[in-house]
Amino acid sequence: MDPATTAAPIHDCDAESSSVWNWWPSWRPTSMSLLKTTESKILACIQNDLWARFVTLPNQDRIWTLTLTNKAVQKPVEQGTTFVSCFARLSKILSADVTLLFLPAAKTPLVMVHGFGGGVGLWIRNLEALSRSRPVYAFDLLGFGRSSRPPFPSDAANAEEQFVNSIEQWRQSVGLENMILLGHSLGGYLATSYAIQYPSRVSHLILVDPWGFPERQQTPEAPSAQGAEVVRRPSAPRWVKAIASVVSLFNPLAVIRAAGPWGPGLVNRFRPDFKRKFEDLFDDDTMTQYIYHCNAQTPSGEVGFRAMTESLGWAKRPMLNRIHLLPPSMPVTMLYGARSWVDSSSGDRVVQIRSDALSKVVLINDASHHVYADQPEEFNRVVESICNSTD
Repeated sequence: MDPATTAAPIHDCDAESSSVWNWWPSWRPTSMSLLKTTESKILACIQNDLWARFVTLPNQDRIWTLTLTNKAVQKPVEQGTTFVSCFARLSKILSADVTLLFLPAAKTPLVMVHGFGGGVGLWIRNLEALSRSRPVYAFDLLGFGRSSRPPFPSDAANAEEQFVNSIEQWRQSVGLENMILLGHSLGGYLATSYAIQYPSRVSHLILVDPWGFPERQQTPEAPSAQGAEVVRRPSAPRWVKAIASVVSLFNPLAVIRAAGPWGPGLVNRFRPDFKRKFEDLFDDDTMTQYIYHCNAQTPSGEVGFRAMTESLGWAKRPMLNRIHLLPPSMPVTMLYGARSWVDSSSGDRVVQIRSDALSKVVLINDASHHVYADQPEEFNRVVESICNSTD
């Protein structure tokens, strides 16, 4: 097996000396081991074939990766599967007294990129359904979840580039030629940046309530169409306001680490919606514990995110200013929750900017920012339809 995809226990990131919160490493009731245990409970809900492992990048950073395939569909061949092993499998088949059937060509894999403070476990309502007809990959962004947590530069462009480079190195290590790329929130911003730099690798770009597209509003009270839309939408929830209030002074999730043993309760208080969204799967605090353990580790990806933001969480390098760099031939679909605090008018602007290009906006009713968890059946149906339009 290729060493880039061998599974091995990750080193506990609590030992990183760059974090000011290492004053009380034992005071915080978290560890990478607890994150692994909580995530394993979540992933136990999956019935399809699941391959979970670390993918090692050339610089030795490791990306925690899930690959799902339908049990009735042959698993994708990844980098590390040699011609000899493939030939051996074929010889075994030919030597048996069986009738060979021609299998349909492998479909383009779907790659899912989570948002700020998230991880692969948040896709638990989607992975099973979306992997019925094609391979599905989900990974923890560099600096988040169980992936490596390296230092990030303080410059916005350089921090963004570090994220995007890690995605491309991941793709090369896994051995994907092209993909349907789906990103939520921060993941949508980074997926768009990746598609601009590596357009030949993206068959369709799906952006789910993406962060970082509009420029900061200088006069939010101005009577414009966009302003009217913002007024009609729900205001940002308390957890967004809390992050926005400290992002210019501290790392965004510093309060969770500073709270020590009260950190899990703080997550339950500010994010009770996560427990509700998954209550039919878990009757306890599994999902809020997962969120806590994802974000109580040594800060890394959030440092990169902080570098990319200005006050109140606006992107320093708004994506609407660069969306025209996507090739006109690349289809782009933007999914928004109809009750989300993220303004869907940015999606309308993308359609206008790309003029005749293959772009559209889809609103999912009764869904907020976490569209995939609020209305999972409709989200899965829409995404599957988009994927089927690709191949």
